[in-house]
Amino acid sequence: MTGFSASAVGVEAWLAATYCLVLVGLAYVIDTLARRAASISEGGMSGGFVYHADHDAWQCPQDQWLWPQSFDAQNRVMRYRGTPSVCNACPVKSTCTTSSSGREVQRAVDSWPASEAARFHHGIACLVVLLGLLWPIGTALTGPGPDALLVLASAVVVALLLSLPLWSHLRRNPVFIPEAVAHQALDDVVAERQAATAALRRRRSSYGSDRREPDPGAAQ
Repeated sequence: MTGFSASAVGVEAWLAATYCLVLVGLAYVIDTLARRAASISEGGMSGGFVYHADHDAWQCPQDQWLWPQSFDAQNRVMRYRGTPSVCNACPVKSTCTTSSSGREVQRAVDSWPASEAARFHHGIACLVVLLGLLWPIGTALTGPGPDALLVLASAVVVALLLSLPLWSHLRRNPVFIPEAVAHQALDDVVAERQAATAALRRRRSSYGSDRREPDPGAAQ
């Protein structure tokens, strides 16, 4: 029985094994970049507001609180809104929001591994891993010899073991549905805001008509 001989392994087998492991590394690069982009995006969307998990509320830079208002089950986000009277009287309102209904902040209710965005990017990463497995498996099917088969099989096993965290994240986590808040989709929120804007315009129009000058002939 002879031992393993690296010189007996063809160049194609070494290239296939290296290609497989390099794509696993690329898959983790994709996952890391996606996670970092999500973290930066969430930080930018908060705009200096600080979330307090113990109160399930946001605290704005002016030391005011935004409380849960509605939950969007489709987009998996909780919406928080400040008190309109407080926001409208705030000295920095012009740099914070143009809404007369109070500043709104959103928070994704799913952690990154359980979020739809994470599952999407993990799916891409896992697809990259599968592409990396194609070459060594295809090379092994050509019957390159026992030494080359050992190299190719080792590369495939190592790639699968290294990619296990990516595959595990594809599992669906239990759906979190907040209680004691209204469930409202994004379309409903937009329609509600449009209705409120239209109502405000009608009120302003009625105020303008009430302030019109009286008809001089009516006093005679």
